[in-house]
Amino acid sequence: MAGTELTNLRSPRVKAARRLTKRAFREQDRKFLAEGPQAVREALKLDGVTLELFTTAEAELRHPELVTQATLQGLPVHRASGEVMAELSQTVTPQGLLAVCRHVHVPLGEALPAEPKLVALLAHVRDPGNAGTVMRAADAAGADAVVFTDASVDPYNGKCVRASAGSLFHLPVVIGEPVAAAVARLKERGLRVLAADGAGKHTLDDVDLSGPAAWIFGNEAWGLPDDVLALADDVVRVPIYGQAESLNLATAAAVCLYSSARAQRVP
Repeated sequence: MAGTELTNLRSPRVKAARRLTKRAFREQDRKFLAEGPQAVREALKLDGVTLELFTTAEAELRHPELVTQATLQGLPVHRASGEVMAELSQTVTPQGLLAVCRHVHVPLGEALPAEPKLVALLAHVRDPGNAGTVMRAADAAGADAVVFTDASVDPYNGKCVRASAGSLFHLPVVIGEPVAAAVARLKERGLRVLAADGAGKHTLDDVDLSGPAAWIFGNEAWGLPDDVLALADDVVRVPIYGQAESLNLATAAAVCLYSSARAQRVP
């Protein structure tokens, strides 16, 4: 269990964790912060990923099983004051549990199984909340991997980690791949590459989605650039049956991924 309450905002331990709120330091240290009981719970399930745990006294009472699990794994558990947790947290209302974790991403070659069926590729996606929600949707749809291209948001961004609701720890995540190289590798592995775009010539109703597929999702504001669209085997849009102008990125991604997942599972 946690020992003496950590109250000094300038302590080396707090400063070392606090620096992980910056992308440059996350990349340098190869560590990130996972905040909240769901993220901490999923991180603790992976051997060697969680390095230490910060908890408030209140959170320790609400989630004793997580503190016990961390202790049994031999991890340092620090009981932190509310002020310290607020310093480490990236939310308006801290949840009182925060883990320091090792990076979990893998190279694209290691991420794909022998016969991949479904992959999500994020190209120029900048909003961390959307990116995390796409990870969660890909996980729920049974995707084999999520690929963050070199122009996309950092998946270890605190908002992205929270939005993934633990899915960051469930499926292989690839980061920093150039779009063209990633698409070429996916095609080599037998995946049909589909670009999700509102200007697509075909809709989800028009295309056969029963085969292995990799979906490319683009920027929230301007979609996919022409050079990326040209890489795809087909450009597909989600049909709009009502009066809404469009769907946001995360919603459209969930629809596309589930459309493929369902079509692949039809006898």
